[in-house]
Amino acid sequence: MTHYQNSKELAQLSLGKATGYSTRYNPDLLQAVPRSLNRDSLHITAATLPFLGEDVWYGYELSWLNAKGKPVVAVAEFRFECTSPNIVESKSFKLYLNSLNQTVFNCHQDVKDTLIRDLSTCSGSPVKVTLFKVDDCPALELTQLSANCIDELDVEITHYDYQKNLLTEGKSTKIRSTDKTFIEESLVSHLLKSNCLITNQPDWASVYITYKGEQISHSALLKYLISFRQHNEFHEQCVERIFCDLQEHYQLQQLTVFARYTRRGGLDINPFRSTHLINAPDARTLRQ
Repeated sequence: MTHYQNSKELAQLSLGKATGYSTRYNPDLLQAVPRSLNRDSLHITAATLPFLGEDVWYGYELSWLNAKGKPVVAVAEFRFECTSPNIVESKSFKLYLNSLNQTVFNCHQDVKDTLIRDLSTCSGSPVKVTLFKVDDCPALELTQLSANCIDELDVEITHYDYQKNLLTEGKSTKIRSTDKTFIEESLVSHLLKSNCLITNQPDWASVYITYKGEQISHSALLKYLISFRQHNEFHEQCVERIFCDLQEHYQLQQLTVFARYTRRGGLDINPFRSTHLINAPDARTLRQ
């Protein structure tokens, strides 16, 4: 089993190291992180994924030069399949996008085609790219997702580093399956915080959990999510860990975990994992 925190793949990343900004288009700036580094610890493989889904990124600092040398700006949406072999490391992604700043493209389609080609090569799977005008991006209109917020629960918190067993706090193992309460509900917490695996910078998110099956204890779930507060993992890894832990501890017929992270470096990352849905909804929140 690979221990991803000490892997040679992570040691080779530019993340956490001093780097310069390229003024010329350079696809070699992109760096891949194998998804298997995290999934090994969850005991899942590409052939046995318990979820569907995607990672939706938004780029707010995309610019290039047109054929006359005039700058053009746009907002970009990137959709990566969760089945892709690799994650695109976020700092390398930013450096790559900045390498377009002084690069001439004849039209938007040329930029889009370039992004699709380079990102698909890095991730190892086809990537969907959409370019929006900065004043006309329906995908980023503020949306209020319907969910019951659990953040006001009066709970005592004693753990700030990942504790999977908090999900079973107060849960009786003697209750028969036929006696358990099975419901369908949507929950949200805005208190999810973890730290970057390499730099230890804080990552902030609102996490939406929709499920059908055995009722999840709201207080146990809140304590569990807060326990990520000093945990070091990438965004995608945290969401997959939450998904797998919930499935392990509860009898769930359906489950969707969707984290909307705040942006850093002109990019936000929004991992979406579900037992039955492939595509994340357009749902920009106030914090983004």
